[in-house]
Amino acid sequence: SNYGAACRAQSKAVFVAKLSIALEEADESVGWLQRLSNQGIGPAETVERLFGEARELSAILNASRETAQGRRRPPRR
Repeated sequence: SNYGAACRAQSKAVFVAKLSIALEEADESVGWLQRLSNQGIGPAETVERLFGEARELSAILNASRETAQGRRRPPRR
């Protein structure tokens, strides 16, 4: 829902701010899923799959924010 709000932003600054919120929330999800994984809570396969997806979303949101801010780093080699 935070990404959807970013897409409806009225300015670039608001877009970046809302992407930052979406990134914070995705990072928080990564943290909680890591804790679940470490504690062996829930079906391991499901937790690991969700953990991987949450990390991917965080990376995508971070790259989008950096691009919007004009600070995109060159790809790693």
